[in-house]
Amino acid sequence: MIKVTIKLNSKTGVEQFKMIGHADSGPYGQDIVCAAASVLAINTINSIEQIVGVKPETSEDSENGGLLTAKFSADHTRDQLLQMQAILRSFVIGMNDVANNYSQFIKVNIQE
Repeated sequence: MIKVTIKLNSKTGVEQFKMIGHADSGPYGQDIVCAAASVLAINTINSIEQIVGVKPETSEDSENGGLLTAKFSADHTRDQLLQMQAILRSFVIGMNDVANNYSQFIKVNIQE
């Protein structure tokens, strides 16, 4: 199972997310839940880097449990923060949608 933890700050929005585990909803290369979660996470990080011009602090370990973490600093311009949080809100919507449709393979936990 993929477990996604999203940490929110009441003032600044999404501060970080962490994904751990494997969906195991299908054979390797055909696991649509893993593909959906991976695309959402990687696209979010890439979009923040390329659109906003901010490089999040990331770490990953695909060998030992499928781990990806991303942290988003609030130390940016107002415009950068607004753009970054719009992209991150889209990530949250997408992850919640995947989790609602495939709850046996992915869980989302939002911490405030």
